[in-house]
Amino acid sequence: MTTNDTEAPLDLAGIGIGPANLSLAALSYPIPGLRGAWYERRPDFQWHPGLLIEGTTLQVPFLADLVTLADPTNAWSFLNYLRHQQRLYPFYFAERFHSHRTEYDAYCRWVTRQLPGLNFGHQVDAIRWNAENAVFDLDFTRLGPQGEAEAVGRAHARNIAIGVGTAPHIPKPLRPLAEITTIPVIHSADYLAHRDRLLAADHVTVVGSGQSGAEVFLDLLRRRPEGRERLHWLSRTPAFAPMEYSRLGLEHFTPDYARYFYELPEPTRDELVGRQWQLHRAIDHETLAAIHDELYRRSVRGSWPDVVLTPGVSVRTAGRLGTSQIELHLEHEEQGERSRLTTGALVLATGYRERSLDPLLPALDQALRRDAAGRPRIHPDYRLDLDPAITGSIFVLNAERHTHGVGAPDLGLLAYRSAVILNALTGERCYSLPDRAAFTTFGLRADAERRRTPEFATRGRGHSPFR
Repeated sequence: MTTNDTEAPLDLAGIGIGPANLSLAALSYPIPGLRGAWYERRPDFQWHPGLLIEGTTLQVPFLADLVTLADPTNAWSFLNYLRHQQRLYPFYFAERFHSHRTEYDAYCRWVTRQLPGLNFGHQVDAIRWNAENAVFDLDFTRLGPQGEAEAVGRAHARNIAIGVGTAPHIPKPLRPLAEITTIPVIHSADYLAHRDRLLAADHVTVVGSGQSGAEVFLDLLRRRPEGRERLHWLSRTPAFAPMEYSRLGLEHFTPDYARYFYELPEPTRDELVGRQWQLHRAIDHETLAAIHDELYRRSVRGSWPDVVLTPGVSVRTAGRLGTSQIELHLEHEEQGERSRLTTGALVLATGYRERSLDPLLPALDQALRRDAAGRPRIHPDYRLDLDPAITGSIFVLNAERHTHGVGAPDLGLLAYRSAVILNALTGERCYSLPDRAAFTTFGLRADAERRRTPEFATRGRGHSPFR
């Protein structure tokens, strides 16, 4: 990959530099002649900084780095990072299959310091198709250290990869609370920045039973005084359920399942995503065990910790009570009961939602084809379905759960998706991908599906090799 000529159009411009686009940049680097650049509005790489809680680990093995599952020999692998840090032997003796979350963040930062073509502090404001030159025009603003605009510019690219990630989600009944400044009301995404305020509160409530909610609850539990914990943990799900982590269950996070899912009717796909919450929104067994161990330890002297854990509860409404408290109106569906809870601080571990592509693509709105729910239609190779008059491609990263299934945001499929995109972009098999990755046979047409290419190549408009 080359990046030095700033005048000629890029072959690929990436918007957003999270793990997804960083994987794409790392795997594009060895491809001769491919010109790429990536743009990120933040001043440096950040990966869930509010949840880098001490001792927390990834929920995927260390092999699910930026590149290894597509190219184990790539220079930007996690093992090569350890080698450069002179930590291979400590890692070997640690026998850790799941890396610490802080270590994954450090690894990605190491890649950003080494890999050319990454432009932090650059906010892409608009994308337009330039039919005369057959390129996309990207208008951007270069930002200063405090986020202030310093200069504007324009780049040109034949193809674009959008990886703008997800945004913290706050359910509608709780949104008015987010505007309160006198009482700690935070999303779990910002937990560490506000941990001291939460620990100082008389009573803390955590809402949400996914992995983030469990980790926040455990961290608060360990840090609050014994016998005076004053903690509530509420969940809408019927149980504080463990994540499906059986070896065959994990095969839902393979290219095989993505192929199967993609071919299903749209209503079936939508229903499936809602039913598969234990594949991606539950809690790992180790965290659940650690919570129980800590609660048990605090009970050995004969008294129960001042903690309430209640599943099956939804928050109907909420509001401020005076200047220092919040009142939550709760409903337990199975009992048909309603109650109120007063708390001094609130952590909303209520998940994330994919960021809409629409703010970036208003100039392409008429050219973008959508499904019955108004979402972008996406080809199997992660390419937006655009009007044929637009000969360039826009690829999306972690915006395709409605078409490719629960594995869309999973770190274990980062490298595979990047390899599929690069193969499609170049029109060549730059990366050899597996015909089969799962022992499970999904559906009755699986044998026919496997005879197609691993990228389950699309019919219709093809790709020209980059120039």
